Amino acid sequence: MESDELRIGTAEREEAARLLADHFGMGRITPDEYETRVTDAYAAATLGALRPLFRDLPQPHPGFFGSPPTPMPTYAQPTTQLLVYALDPYAPPAPVPYAPSMPMPYSHRSKTVAGVLQIVLPFGVGRFYTGQTGLGVLQLFATLCTGVGVLWPIIDGIVLLVNGGSDAEGRPLRP
Repeated sequence: MESDELRIGTAEREEAARLLADHFGMGRITPDEYETRVTDAYAAATLGALRPLFRDLPQPHPGFFGSPPTPMPTYAQPTTQLLVYALDPYAPPAPVPYAPSMPMPYSHRSKTVAGVLQIVLPFGVGRFYTGQTGLGVLQLFATLCTGVGVLWPIIDGIVLLVNGGSDAEGRPLRP
C-alpha cells in the first residue's frame, strides 16, 4: 500500500466520489452520509484523507488504494505439459477436464402445433409459427410456384411431429 501522505489529484477524487455514489445507490450509506463523504472526498489532499471514507464500506474501493485481496485461490500450472511442448512442439495439447454444459431450455412453441400447422396448411405456416420465417417464405414460394412444392411442407410437418425441431433461437420445441 502507498503512503497516506501521498498527494492525490482530481482523477483520484472523482473516482472516490463515483464509488461513493455506487455505494449510495446500493443503499449502504444514507443521503446525509453520502453528501458528507463526497464533500470530504473533493476536499481531500492526501491518500490518508480518503481512506476513512471507505473504511466501513465493502468493495469496490478506489483502485489507487491498492489491489484487494484475491477471493479465489491461485493454482500452480502443470509443468509436465510445458516439458512435453519443449521436447515436441507438435504434441497434442493436454486434455481439458470435462465440464457439463447447461441443458438447453425448451421453447414456448410446441412441436405438435408446428407439425399440424405444416400438414393442415401446407404453405409453411408451421415454420412461421416456430419463428423460422426464412424457411416459411421458401416453402410458401415453392408451394405457390409449383404444385409439387406442397409435398415439402407436408413432409416437414411429419418430421416435426416425429422428431421435433427447434425454434428461431435454436431452442428445442416442447413436446
